[in-house]
Amino acid sequence: MFSTKLQEKTRRDVLKLAAAGVFAPSLSGWFPALAKAAPTGGKGKAKSCILLWMDGGPSHKDTWDLKPDSKGAGEFKAIKTAAQGIEISEHLPNVAKVMNHGLVVRGMTTPEGAHPRAKYYMHTGFREGQGGVTYPSLGSIVAQEAGKSDSPMPNFVAIGGRTYGSGFLGPKHQPLLVTDPSRGVEDLKSAVSATQLGNRVGLLEQMDKAFHREYGADSIIDHKTTYERAVKLMQSKEAKAFDISSDSTKSKYGSGRFAEGVCMARRLVEVGVPFVEVALGGWDTHQDNFRRVKTLSEQVDSALSTLVTDLKERGLLDSTLIVWMGEFGRTPNINTRGANPGRDHFPRAWSLAMFGGGLKGGQVFGKTDKEGASVVDRPTTAQDFLATVCELMGIDHTKKNETPTGRPIQIVEKPKPFTKDVV
Repeated sequence: MFSTKLQEKTRRDVLKLAAAGVFAPSLSGWFPALAKAAPTGGKGKAKSCILLWMDGGPSHKDTWDLKPDSKGAGEFKAIKTAAQGIEISEHLPNVAKVMNHGLVVRGMTTPEGAHPRAKYYMHTGFREGQGGVTYPSLGSIVAQEAGKSDSPMPNFVAIGGRTYGSGFLGPKHQPLLVTDPSRGVEDLKSAVSATQLGNRVGLLEQMDKAFHREYGADSIIDHKTTYERAVKLMQSKEAKAFDISSDSTKSKYGSGRFAEGVCMARRLVEVGVPFVEVALGGWDTHQDNFRRVKTLSEQVDSALSTLVTDLKERGLLDSTLIVWMGEFGRTPNINTRGANPGRDHFPRAWSLAMFGGGLKGGQVFGKTDKEGASVVDRPTTAQDFLATVCELMGIDHTKKNETPTGRPIQIVEKPKPFTKDVV
């Protein structure tokens, strides 16, 4: 979205350009990444990361860390998996078959228990408002550090929901938002001939130069970046990755927007997009927990298991890190709210899962107590997790980026990455 300042100063020009047919409406939120391809000497194998974001905070006791003998065990059964000694929910039977490629982190422990603050924290590794800075999300960090400046494709794509962006890194590393994966990125095909489009883009450049001379706003440079990359994307063959309509594997991922988004994510990493986030909401199960988690787990089961298998068959699993997580877990005990009780927010002990990306599969990292209420072995913080993702992708998490005021901010502060134990 254009900033308020840009809206005020360029309203007339934007209207003129829209009338000229230069802008595609679905691209108006994209300030794409012109990122440096700067791996920092790390030994990570992963070239891409797919974050499956479980919005609302999924229950660890009903997915990855069942406690059948605990007081708040609930009604789900644990089943064996392809990884010896690892059991997960009965409603993830197909994921169970690919657990030999996965790692479950059962020792996550974080401080934020409110949705907005916890989401921000898990995306950035910083608490919202800390130091008066808006911090970049993991997707934007990957876009900056592992993205390709000469690629016609965006370096960060978010599918199915809004996410956190580039913060102080600036609009070049913002994500391209795809709201409905069945529709892809609309209006990529020009309504006019290539010659006419070139003429219109030339007119736009002349208008921007004149406007920048008059106002000198940095936001005009960001605006220029937007349409340049939009035009470049329109002219690229890789943009076909956004069209899942004829994908032969689409039905295997399941039905609905999440399944379609995961299918699109696989197509995007195939053409070199380094970070894709796909959101599945509905995990805030204060009420009717078990029915809702069962339905959500079924969506995850087909999409995640197919993604792992698909990437493996295409030789891309080692170079693609898959992360499944939300902003926190849910209480080990079941509440007494209404006729269909549920579980409340619980950041003290929870789970996430990772697949591929050079990880040694079939492992569990960390352990909770018999009730699933406290971490008793290998507690893992947000910083530990984010630093590990960076290491797996060959990104130096100790690197410092400067804010616009010249303040150095380390990518991840004081982490204890666990890569040495899981690769």
